[in-house]
Amino acid sequence: MLSFKRTKPRRYPRYHLSLLSLLLTGLLVAPSAFSAQTSDPELLRILRNTVNQADSFDDRYDAEVWLLTKSNSLARFLPDKNRRLELLRKIHRAATKADLQPEIVLALIEVESHFDPYAVSYAGAQGLMQIMPFWKKEIGRPDDNLIDTDTNLFYGCTILKHYLKREKGRLADALARYNGSYGQYWYSERVLLAWEKRWR
Repeated sequence: MLSFKRTKPRRYPRYHLSLLSLLLTGLLVAPSAFSAQTSDPELLRILRNTVNQADSFDDRYDAEVWLLTKSNSLARFLPDKNRRLELLRKIHRAATKADLQPEIVLALIEVESHFDPYAVSYAGAQGLMQIMPFWKKEIGRPDDNLIDTDTNLFYGCTILKHYLKREKGRLADALARYNGSYGQYWYSERVLLAWEKRWR
């Protein structure tokens, strides 16, 4: 049986941080150096704008590191840089507000919808986090639009956090409940594999 508890944010060895600091200095502090190293100066502008709007990070450096690294992983699902960074900002904010690891939410979204905000399952689940419409009645908000990104993330993160509390921090069990496959672990394993390969 898989059992995962929420852990503190991952700490990197000093030499990793030094390398990352050098990279970010080149990318985010010196636009001319960035332009010389890449053919995409637009990414610098987009990243700076996104960082300026990010309100769920401890500081600007954390925002820059997280957005840049996760943007690279998300590129295979979402080629547009603007949409990618905006979505990452929203996911980080919704996950942080629900006291969830944003990386787990990213993995869950990958498995649920492959980051398609318009996805609808055969059972009627909608949006990025594949929310079933009955939840709108459950909380007395029948007019909510589950395709709207912010609304979908709010529902999904709130539901996952509820199940995580119910399962006393056992992430595999909470994920199984989220999927409606409690007692089985195939879904949890898919999410955790995606987390391990791309998001952690």
